[in-house]
Amino acid sequence: MAKIINAKKKFFGTDGIRGPISSKTSPDFILKLGWAAGEVFKKQGITSFIIGKDTRISGYMLEAALQAGIISSGLNVSLVGPMPTPAISYLVSTFKSQAGIVISASHNSYEDNGIKFFDDRGQKISDELELLIEQKISEPIIVVEPQNLGKAARLSDASGRYIEYCKNTFSKDLSLKNIKIVIDTANGAAYDVAPKVFKELGAEVVAISDDPNGLNINENCGSTDLNVLKKAVLDNEADFGVALDGDGDRLILVDSEAKALDGDDILFLLAKFKFENQIVLGSKGVVGTEMTNKGLENALSEIGIELVRSKVGDKYVLEKLLELGWQLGGEQSGHIICLDKIASGDAIIASIKFFEAFLTFGKPLNEILSSFKKYPQRLTNIEVSNAEKIITNKKFKNSCEKAQKELSDFDGKVLVRKSGTESLLRILVESNDSKVTEIFSKQLTELAKGLS
Repeated sequence: MAKIINAKKKFFGTDGIRGPISSKTSPDFILKLGWAAGEVFKKQGITSFIIGKDTRISGYMLEAALQAGIISSGLNVSLVGPMPTPAISYLVSTFKSQAGIVISASHNSYEDNGIKFFDDRGQKISDELELLIEQKISEPIIVVEPQNLGKAARLSDASGRYIEYCKNTFSKDLSLKNIKIVIDTANGAAYDVAPKVFKELGAEVVAISDDPNGLNINENCGSTDLNVLKKAVLDNEADFGVALDGDGDRLILVDSEAKALDGDDILFLLAKFKFENQIVLGSKGVVGTEMTNKGLENALSEIGIELVRSKVGDKYVLEKLLELGWQLGGEQSGHIICLDKIASGDAIIASIKFFEAFLTFGKPLNEILSSFKKYPQRLTNIEVSNAEKIITNKKFKNSCEKAQKELSDFDGKVLVRKSGTESLLRILVESNDSKVTEIFSKQLTELAKGLS
């Protein structure tokens, strides 16, 4: 049966709350959200929030609104300024009774912004906690007594702490001194820390898209647009290109010939390295998502590693890892979770572990990845005002089910879902035959566009 996914929460998507600052993430809503979150987290034993943000211009505005709401609930706030999302995950895990918030719309353009929450373990909060916050938003704000108001302060040397932590995840027996890397920081939250990490590990670093002005985050750069990075890798005769997204939790790599390596490629290399070097891999398993390429599942199976799929979203990958007691998981989009190092998708740490594995293998990259044969896959994103209307349309549902039935002869699948981060309908078609994949992708895409 074709997989059709429909979200149920009102405000939260697959990765927090995200949308235009003129509507979905307006200052008045963020103020209310801060109060609601404060009220809910108080009951969880939390006394303070560490708040980071990316580089988009609206971050200043939303930071002020958010901290006002939190302080009105009686909780304290520690501000760290622009920092990658996983840095906040790391920082809160080092303090007692503190949770984390990141003001970021990740890979979206500057017109949007968003909010991501972390619990005191550095993990993205559960659906249940998100629903409690949503319920609280519907209530009027009740400010605590003046003597019980929270306070705001700056957390000193947050970036230095995170840089040192990242560096310490790299093997002491290795160095990047013979590696030349081009790093595209997407004019985002990692623009300062990412180049420093790799320079201090010995790499020759060429940094691009590292001059944020509040408006250029993710603009023709980063993990969602590799053209500039590919050119820079070739022009600089670099060994690798590293592409981050706006908040530094997604990683896409580019090799010396400007070929892109997505999250599935990175997962395979890391899993193979752990398995062959007898490094703890949980019960010989890796967690992917419903979008993970079937070729990865096959390639891992051939070397004795099981792939289990979660719902789309790195928080669901993490939940499945914790449930199974495994340590490695991720998404095609570049969210890679190395749970033995950090409880969040972390582009810097994932790239460090990639280079560690690559250097240890001591072989050409194409040889390391030779047994991973991807299935032809086509993901189409369609801008729509009402994705649910299309998803629930009887004609569209019937067409998806018919396509899935026919694709089963080609070991294929159809996955249709509403984006949890943008106003998009996502249609994924996969099979072991490129022509078949293209045919069904085109059919369903044209039908969906006709219904939008």
